[in-house]
Amino acid sequence: MPKKMKLTILGSGAAGLTAAIYAARANLNPLVIEGMQAGGQLTITTDVENFPGFEDGILGPDLMTRMHKQAERFGTEFIYDNAESVDLSKRPFVIKTSEQEIHTDVLIICTGATAKLLGLENESKLMGHGVSACATCDGFFFRDKKVFVVGGGDTAIEEAIFLTRFATSVTLIHRRDSFRASRIMVDRAKRNEKIDYIYDSVVEEIGDPAEHQVKWIKVKNIKTNEVTQLDADGLFIAIGHQPNTDLFTDQLDLDPSGYLLTDGVKTKIHGVFAAGDVMDSVYRQAVTAAGTGCRAALEAQWLLENEEDAEGGQSEEAVKKHEVTTAASI
Repeated sequence: MPKKMKLTILGSGAAGLTAAIYAARANLNPLVIEGMQAGGQLTITTDVENFPGFEDGILGPDLMTRMHKQAERFGTEFIYDNAESVDLSKRPFVIKTSEQEIHTDVLIICTGATAKLLGLENESKLMGHGVSACATCDGFFFRDKKVFVVGGGDTAIEEAIFLTRFATSVTLIHRRDSFRASRIMVDRAKRNEKIDYIYDSVVEEIGDPAEHQVKWIKVKNIKTNEVTQLDADGLFIAIGHQPNTDLFTDQLDLDPSGYLLTDGVKTKIHGVFAAGDVMDSVYRQAVTAAGTGCRAALEAQWLLENEEDAEGGQSEEAVKKHEVTTAASI
């Protein structure tokens, strides 16, 4: 027998858990399918100092644990599993995990995005201990440090410029001899005296996991094959993000980079909403993800209430009045 739900949320990062908190408090008894990385990207960060309400900061995993418990307190049900397929062709929508089939009237997609990494052996070991994929999130912790940024697009240039607010030196490492970034961004970086450049090169190794922090990197020139070891306090990977949208490729509209296209938090399918990094290629912050999670949950609540009012025989005029009231609250 399939499991029948009013509202199901795919993903358990800041967007998914915020949506769950709001939906649970509205007595929608939401189901959260946590995914294989329960808690999302914040579980691989250390100190989070830019999430409101924590004047002394909080560890990323601790923040997600608190949000999980808050959602659970209000009645959210959790499944630690991964959605293997989703059928959005008709309502109720059908979600299949490795263990069961779920039918849901409304779906909120919060599957997030994954930072593209270099694939080096020590990269994951030192993630959050000197290796980062988000300068906005972690730049503050590198005050008066020597850091390196890998990448050649606008994101890499933006990260490097941002890091000059804190670090004593920032070096951009790019595998080509010219940047793919826009001319205006490159010019802006060139004017910043704190930024240096290493061209035609790739990072081959990061150390030192034995000390649980970045101490050095090895850089290889791809034209000469010369390898140089450089002292380093931090390494920022800025080669892009990959939104986790494989399940929706042929069902929902995506932009050229694979992010879900939405009108606010609404997708093109009635009853399907999206929140967080899966539909946000610009901000990618925990607080913005939480904000869209809130919006998606409210939209889902209003949709279900309108449909229940209509099914209950409420007059068309009353339904329209309710729709106008809720729209004005957005």
